[in-house]
Order: sequence, then structure tokens, then C-alpha cells
Amino acid sequence: MRLYTPILILGLLLAAPLAAQNTLTQAEVEQGWVLLWDGKTEYGWEWHGDARWKVEDGLLKSDGGGYGWLGTTSTFGDFELTLEFRTPADGNSGVFLRSDRRGLPHQTGYELQIFNRQPEGYSTGSLVYYAKGQPAQFIGGQWNRYHVRAVGDRFVVRLNDREVLDVSDSSHAAGVIGLQYNEDKPIEYRNIKLRPIGLSPLFNAQDLSGWQKVDRPNRGDIHEWSVRDGILHVEKGAGQLETEKEFKNFVLQLAIKANAPSADHHPNSGVFFRGEKGVFWSGYESQIRNEFSDGDRTKPVDTGTGGLYFYVPARRVIPEDGEFFWKTLIVNDRHVAIWINGVQTADWEDTRPPGNNARRQAKVVSGVLSLQAHDPTTNLDFKDIRAAEIAER
Repeated sequence: MRLYTPILILGLLLAAPLAAQNTLTQAEVEQGWVLLWDGKTEYGWEWHGDARWKVEDGLLKSDGGGYGWLGTTSTFGDFELTLEFRTPADGNSGVFLRSDRRGLPHQTGYELQIFNRQPEGYSTGSLVYYAKGQPAQFIGGQWNRYHVRAVGDRFVVRLNDREVLDVSDSSHAAGVIGLQYNEDKPIEYRNIKLRPIGLSPLFNAQDLSGWQKVDRPNRGDIHEWSVRDGILHVEKGAGQLETEKEFKNFVLQLAIKANAPSADHHPNSGVFFRGEKGVFWSGYESQIRNEFSDGDRTKPVDTGTGGLYFYVPARRVIPEDGEFFWKTLIVNDRHVAIWINGVQTADWEDTRPPGNNARRQAKVVSGVLSLQAHDPTTNLDFKDIRAAEIAER
């Protein structure tokens, strides 16, 4: 029997790798998870009220100011959400689900309680004034974990791996995620992750059923679409492959691989949405171009992969040519958000007057989704293409 001294045991513990915070595993990326918070900035979030929020040591926290909340700019319908929070034993906070960006979030949506002794019995694990959870308490001063699954009118909530609520309520079908701060009740959050669920396949991995090829008008361009071993492949261009179905407010997820013909040439393509059926390269374009300037991945060429062409560049270029990357696109009303490999790269609000030409106006009506074949050097692969409409609130 081998004996370990306390000093040696402490050394072994210190040497053990700590779990990475505010990151996703490759498996989570491929399953469709995204980081709602990147661990470094407030990108994709907006302040409401008088709370003072700050990012510090990989934590999103508030310990000053008056009542307020921090909300996502993106709207979600059906989802799976996980997050960790820490607050003293007398803490009083909450997580808002499916709330509106305007108004009182506990009225326009649901408040998942973080308060062990709510006077009316809507304590930790409850949806305040909607449904009381099983008796449960968070652990004061330690990290606690919420896991929420919201599908249609059903909510299943787990606190620290224990189910505390399973209820149906149809009051709110979609909205933002929010983090609450009550005056003099400090709260910290980390590892805020979300997976949109309920998406349906748009590509059957066998043929082009559900899609329509569109050529450039009055040109003899050739763009060749095929299915190879369950992967949608395109070569040459210009052209596009568009869905037969139209979408207005939606979540789209897909995997993409850009195959570069040479080390100094990066394929240029895009995913279009709210396009006009049968009209070449119409609607908005989320670009595919893994090229950046002067070795700085925060300076993409054009808008870069994960940017919205013509409007907002990607915050940074994440993928490399020759490898699959996963894109999530969430569009609701005038708001567009894009994630690449689970990291948010674009967050944009179209404030222009409404109209049908997305290059000149805010197009807020339904349209097709399309995959672009940009030019004769195009060589791309697509797989795991799936989408879901976001329900009206």
C-alpha cells in the first residue's frame, strides 16, 4: 500500500487540469450548442434598468446599482439552457426565459427563481407566479447549476442535477434570456450555454429533395450540386441552391467546409436568407470566407465567415479552410445573430425602413434560404442542415 503525504496530495490536486470555463467541447458544437456568453465581453447582451454589470476573471457579475437585468439581444423559442450561478445564502435573483426586450421581464416572460425563501412559496426552482417547483434550495456561496428544457408549453428544470420542476404553461412561446440583479444582492454567472431544439432536417443526405437549383440570369455559368456519402457538395459557379420552403423568423444550423484550391486562395461563398424565390442572390447573406488581413483574425477580408455581408463584419474569423465548421443563424424580426463553432460572431439590428430589397431596406417578410456557388473556383461541402421557425410570442 502506497501512502501519500498531505503535501503530495495537494501537489497532485494543483497539477490536475481545471475544467475549462465558458467554452464548448467539440461534441457540444456538433450537437448545436452555442455560448450565450463568451466569458470575456458583453457581446450579444444589453442592459436594462440600473444594475451595474461587469466582466471579471471569467465571471459575469453585478454587485452594485439598483434593480436591473441583462438580456440577450437574440430571441429563442424552444431550447435547452444551462448556466452556473453563485450568490450568498440570502441571495435573491432570477433567470428570465422567453421575455420581451421591452417591459418587465417577469411579466412578458417567465422568471426562474433564485431565492430560497420567497414569501409566497415561489422559491428556488419555481417559475414566479406561474408554477411552484419542488422544495429546493441553492447552496449559498457556492456554484450552482440550472438546466432548463423549454419545448412548446413544457418546462423541465433541474437544479444541481435534481429535477425540481416539470410543468406546462403556454403564456409565452418565445423571447430573450435574461439575468436579474436585485439591489444589495450580489450575483455571479458563468458557463451560459444554449442549444436550440426542435429543428427539422432540410437536407435528407441522399438527394436534393426540398431544394431548387437557380442559375444566374442570361449566363452560361455551370454550378454542379451533388450528394456524396451523405454530404451536399458544390463545385463551380455562379449559382445557388434554394429551399422550397420559406422562413421568416427562424433558427438555422448547418456544417460547412470550404475546400481551397490553393494555399493562397480562400473560397468565397455565403448562406442567404429571406430571399425571393427563384431570384438570384437575393435577401441577406451570411458570408463564408475564411480569410483575414495581416494575420489578424479580428480583421476579416470583406465581412468574413460569420459576418453579414454588406452590413457587419465577423468579430473574428474562426474556421480554417478544409475543415468542417458549424454555423448557427438566428433571425427574428429585424435582428440577426450568427455563431461559428458556438462563438457569436455577429449581432445586428436592421433599423432601415421596411421593404423587399434587403440591400436597401429592412426585409422582414418570409423568404427562401439558399446556399451560394460564388464563382468557377467554388468547392464547398454542407451537412447537418436543419431549421425551425421561431414561434410568435
